[in-house]
Amino acid sequence: MTLPITFQCHGAIATITLNAPQTRNALTPEMLCRLCDAVKAFASDPALRVAIITGSGDRAFCAGGDLGRTIPLLSGDRTPEDEWDHRLLSDPEILAASGLREYPLHKPVISAINGACMAAGFELVLGTDLRIAAEHATFALPEVKRAVIPFAGSMVRLPRQVSYCHAMEIMLTGDALTADEAYRIGLVNRVVPASQVMPEALALAERIAKNGPLAVQAVKRTVVESSGLPLSEGYRLEDESKRSVLSSEDAREGPRAFLEKREPHFHGR
Repeated sequence: MTLPITFQCHGAIATITLNAPQTRNALTPEMLCRLCDAVKAFASDPALRVAIITGSGDRAFCAGGDLGRTIPLLSGDRTPEDEWDHRLLSDPEILAASGLREYPLHKPVISAINGACMAAGFELVLGTDLRIAAEHATFALPEVKRAVIPFAGSMVRLPRQVSYCHAMEIMLTGDALTADEAYRIGLVNRVVPASQVMPEALALAERIAKNGPLAVQAVKRTVVESSGLPLSEGYRLEDESKRSVLSSEDAREGPRAFLEKREPHFHGR
């Protein structure tokens, strides 16, 4: 049986794939539940240090929430029909973890955007830390065109990640951006040929995975938790991270390995 979400591990790197190319990886209730489970599995495994999220096929990263099943279920226009529907409606952690929103994930996540990135797919990307886009990728939050809103984090996150004016144009018009436009406004890190999206994402993940895992996670946690806080509060969080990281075995191993001209061996403690 082909699963609509796959979860594969290679060393310290996990790859989560939205695996429904026939529907441009649109998120059904089952996919959201399985995506939540994959994110939680990555978060809870100390051997995993970086995740990559991508879509299968070459047409789309994710076309958004399934307009026939997910959106009507969430709006009340469709009653729950199976275990996935019931789980999505009853467990608030599903939308939190599957959207990388209000879920305590301090490990870095890279999105490998292999095509159209729309609506909930766009919002999922906003929850990732680094973004590699194919040259043919497009980005849009078209919800207002259908009289709904992007409710999985965009209204809060997008204006913090690009300029206010760019964020408002994207959300109020619902119009699409090209990959080059997304790069120009700082929405993605790199734009590469389609064949290089996963190799580029893997190379980036490998570079991060070699670093001290406690330090990497402390950087992400501090940046995310200090967002929007006064400087004094942000510095307090930074000081807490400093104390925690500098007291670790890894913090002693890193400088020692440098002085001894060898590769460090980090164990996350």
